[in-house]
Amino acid sequence: MKKNYFCKLLASILLVGLGCVTLVQCGGSGGETPVADEFDVSFVLPSRIEAAPEGLIEFVVKDGKAPLQSDVFMMTASDGISFNCNIESVSSDKFSVRLYKSATSGSYQVFLKRGQRKKSCGNTVLSIVKSIDFTPDKNTTVWGVVTCGDKGVPDVVVSDGVLVTKTDSKGIYQLPSEKKWNYVFISVPSGYEVPSKGVLPQFHAYLGADASSIERQDFELTYVGDQSKHKMLFLGDMHLANRTNDKAQFAVFAKDFNSYRSNHKSEKVYAMTLGDMTWDIYWYDRSYSFPQYLDEINGQVSGIQIFHTMGNHDNDYMLKGAIGTFGADYDASARYVREIAPTYYSFNIGKVHYVVLDDIDCSKYVGGNRDYVKTFTSEQLEWLEKDLSYVDKSTPLVLTTHAQIFSPVAGDTYKTAVGSVSQLFDVLKGYNAHFVTGHTHVIYNINPTESARFGAENFYEHNAGSICGSWWWSGSLTPGVYVGTDGSPAGYSIWDINGTDFKWKFKATAWDEDYQFRSYDLNKVRFSYDDVPNMAASLKSEFGKYVDAYSGNEKNVVLLNIWNWNSNWKLSVTDEKGNELKWTRTSAYDPVHIAALSVKRFTGASSKPNFITEKWHHFFKVTAPDADTDLTIKVTDEFGNVYTENMARPKEFKIEDFKK
Repeated sequence: MKKNYFCKLLASILLVGLGCVTLVQCGGSGGETPVADEFDVSFVLPSRIEAAPEGLIEFVVKDGKAPLQSDVFMMTASDGISFNCNIESVSSDKFSVRLYKSATSGSYQVFLKRGQRKKSCGNTVLSIVKSIDFTPDKNTTVWGVVTCGDKGVPDVVVSDGVLVTKTDSKGIYQLPSEKKWNYVFISVPSGYEVPSKGVLPQFHAYLGADASSIERQDFELTYVGDQSKHKMLFLGDMHLANRTNDKAQFAVFAKDFNSYRSNHKSEKVYAMTLGDMTWDIYWYDRSYSFPQYLDEINGQVSGIQIFHTMGNHDNDYMLKGAIGTFGADYDASARYVREIAPTYYSFNIGKVHYVVLDDIDCSKYVGGNRDYVKTFTSEQLEWLEKDLSYVDKSTPLVLTTHAQIFSPVAGDTYKTAVGSVSQLFDVLKGYNAHFVTGHTHVIYNINPTESARFGAENFYEHNAGSICGSWWWSGSLTPGVYVGTDGSPAGYSIWDINGTDFKWKFKATAWDEDYQFRSYDLNKVRFSYDDVPNMAASLKSEFGKYVDAYSGNEKNVVLLNIWNWNSNWKLSVTDEKGNELKWTRTSAYDPVHIAALSVKRFTGASSKPNFITEKWHHFFKVTAPDADTDLTIKVTDEFGNVYTENMARPKEFKIEDFKK
């Protein structure tokens, strides 16, 4: 916001009388604990403050206990960033503070500093606003202005998570909000961007007053021009927790991610997470939650806006709310909402309407119970219907949610995996909709022909793998090998969008973009019980499925793992003479994942380990004429891209060949 705009502090603010007491600072990237101090200062801290950029804020002194003008008024956000504001005037009944020039709207803890002494004074929500001549309607409880430079932006969709409206010709919106979610957000219009706080786009604002109080939240847009041609990078499960060498492995991903962006720096590039950025249990066991996650990603990735989707592990499983109530689900998401984003929202880039949804219902959470349900709440679907009422049916939708909509049964046969799908499909009827999902740590794709039998129209799902692979275990046990339980490489999805034309590709971390499948000469793949010394005898049958699958006697069979396969892809395998060989689709365990992770997890195990290799459906078998015949393997995706391997046989199976 420009410096030449100033406004008066609203006279009617909800006041919370706080005679500064000793508190402990919450959150913060550095984990700083203020020094408790009892220097005698007492003033009224409003629960919400509206001020102009670099504006003057006035506080009421209690009992004549004013601060010194030499004291520092410090405001600390949940990410640990602090603003030190000067006290400009002091009297026995009031004092004024000049807002620091870099201060932004948001939730803050307030401290007074006197030399090396520091005193906690409570919490407030700061809203930085411009002065305008406007009186809200009688029933309005939340209002504001959406501007670009000095001008209001009309027809911007605004919501509190329940109600949906749009700005008028002057960029003003009004909501008779009950403030159920305590936030308001805009659906960023095409051609614009919002400011960023690190990687987080600031399209939402927190509300600080009660439901009966009027409060104002403004939004500032920047015009960026035509976005019809852009890239969207989808980032599946990260599960950062400061364990299993995850931070070092995350650095490998970040290097790859930054390299890709550097190669496309002339293009408009954005990103979206697919949930589970963190790991709820390690919020408590290792003091690693959203501030630490933000430190990590902001320290390694910059210059890009990343929109976030909430995962099941981004909910607080230790909440103390009432089981079976909305309050439990609300409380479980409170930390995420406070530090990351709303649980559902929308935005526009180019000709695409993006929607983020939350299909993890934690109404049964209480005190350590993790009994979540994969479903869409009726309230959320009602909001979605209202949001889409402003979106023409010709506009393609790209929606993200954490848990998958469908789960494969075998081949191209699927079942629904989340509740309320019929209601969801009713809301999406008439739209061309792509869902991009996470949660599984594997890769599979569902085309409209496959989803149609469930009542979906023009509905795609792209279950898009994960950044962490097997929860970082493969790269920890076998450094350089980053794979999921289906053998798909850890990585992210790249979508090239040109108007309403979409093309997508999975990018394996640390590998070239044309790395789209893996081949195994099963004559050379073998696992035995000798691979797992000191394993408990009771686990023989568990590990035995890998021994039975790969005995080293496969009679010239070649196995292919084509992880991003869908029914529109093509496969061709020819021998040295150019003869086309017949292939069959099958379910299989990936040998790389067995060797890199399962073998090491079973070694010395006394009980069944987790994160081990799972049988999956994107495998193909072909039988060569003999053990020495070379093969040419051609895989063609739905966009005509051809990926080829000239497979020299016999092909040894060595885990070192799969390290990066």
